[in-house]
Amino acid sequence: MEYAILIYCEEEGLPERWADDDRRKAFYEDYGAVNRDLEASSALLTARRLATTETATTIRVREDEVTVTDGPFAETKEALGGFYLIEAPDLDAALAWARRIPGARIGSVEVRPIHRYGG
Repeated sequence: MEYAILIYCEEEGLPERWADDDRRKAFYEDYGAVNRDLEASSALLTARRLATTETATTIRVREDEVTVTDGPFAETKEALGGFYLIEAPDLDAALAWARRIPGARIGSVEVRPIHRYGG
């Protein structure tokens, strides 16, 4: 089964804004280890980091009216910063991968099964 692992954090607390270079380096090394292990296990389908919410554009369509707004859909403390799409036999296996995501230490990680249309 496919699962999305969604990584949320406060953008003010992103590692590239940390003053401690050693802490930042260790954090990114932990991401590298998770990525290598996911790839080695063939569980990783894709992973991407998203640009910050200040680069977002939101579109809404209500009846025949289209509204385009600069910025995110909603004002929130934590923003979606990236995601993994993985293959796992069950939710417990997906959660085991999710708990290794370093972003969980500075924000939160949400795991959701992928819904397949027509199947």
